[in-house]
Amino acid sequence: MGMDPELLRNMLMGLTSMSQITVELLLEVLTDSEGSDDDVDSHNAYDTRLLVAFTDMLTTMERRFWARETSTEWWDHIVMQVWDDEQWLRTFRMRKATFMGLCEELSPTLRHKDTSLRAALMEKQVAIAVWKLATPDSYRSVANQFGVGKSTVGIVLMQVCRAINRILLRRTMILGNVHDIVAGFAQMAHLASEYVNQKGYFSVVLQAFVDHRGHFTDINTGWSRKVHDARIFRNTGLFRKLQAGTFFPDQKITVGEVKMPIVILGDPIYPIMPWLMKPYTWSLDSSKERFNNRLSQCTMTVECAFGHSKGRWHCLYGKLDLANDSIPAVISACCTLHNICEGKDERFTQAWTAEVQHLEAKFEQPESRAIRGAQRRAARIRDALGEQFKAESPQ
Repeated sequence: MGMDPELLRNMLMGLTSMSQITVELLLEVLTDSEGSDDDVDSHNAYDTRLLVAFTDMLTTMERRFWARETSTEWWDHIVMQVWDDEQWLRTFRMRKATFMGLCEELSPTLRHKDTSLRAALMEKQVAIAVWKLATPDSYRSVANQFGVGKSTVGIVLMQVCRAINRILLRRTMILGNVHDIVAGFAQMAHLASEYVNQKGYFSVVLQAFVDHRGHFTDINTGWSRKVHDARIFRNTGLFRKLQAGTFFPDQKITVGEVKMPIVILGDPIYPIMPWLMKPYTWSLDSSKERFNNRLSQCTMTVECAFGHSKGRWHCLYGKLDLANDSIPAVISACCTLHNICEGKDERFTQAWTAEVQHLEAKFEQPESRAIRGAQRRAARIRDALGEQFKAESPQ
């Protein structure tokens, strides 16, 4: 029969405390007797050093014991039972109800890996992963916070991220109603990307398709910074569907004398296509500037989506200390959690933006490179849109 854990803990702490008191009393006795007998000076000095070393050892044992115990108590009794939604939001980027819903969704996969996993332990694992995603804290720092080993944090992070991707990614990243997206933008959906890093440190590219609500509806990540964004895009399933005309409903409208399908909006680095509009970059007249301004109003939604994602999940702008083939899973999990938080109307705090700006200064991203050349038919569509905007604008 095993001993009660609470009783065992009390006995250990009592033993540690009594041992330390005993050593301190002995030290006092030795101090009082010092100098009384020259013959025993060397012997007393040796005993004193020995007892001091023993005291230090006990103090270290007590400190380590309480550090681990305090971390466990912090999670079990403070965070889970005392914290309000404001504290949850500040630390985990979501309210407790959203967090518990996330745990419930992930429970089948996480428990499948360990059939003996208790609900409380599973929730703690999710919390460890979310904490690591939300902060630039080191693995050691997170481990100390939760009272686990450093290696445990890395293992838990990847288990939770893979569970998020397996269960929730396809549930949260869906195109939805195209007409709602078109109406929401008062234009079309928008394609955006992160820029290729040429600053001398390793990073990967994240390309994302974003709707009018600022939700990610399609993502592609994992390519090296050495690969041009346009080439990455051409190698995605999204590109192939758009090129084949199967991604959107077969619906066309007439602008001026030009028929155009539903289109997406992209950064200047992408090639202009009949289904992809991007800003003018050369010899801008008033019509072209007006087109660019309209497009810019839509791209603000995308910039906001990336800004919120990076603001919540600081691991996107820091050192992950993961194998290269593990990084895409973490990025995908962050995008999925972004959709969950936005869908639950979790408040975004501007202080997080300031923290990201500090990280951006440390890990600066380069400007993108515009690529030249455009297809004739796509250029006609863009020109027709520009003329339409000009006709709609008051003179």
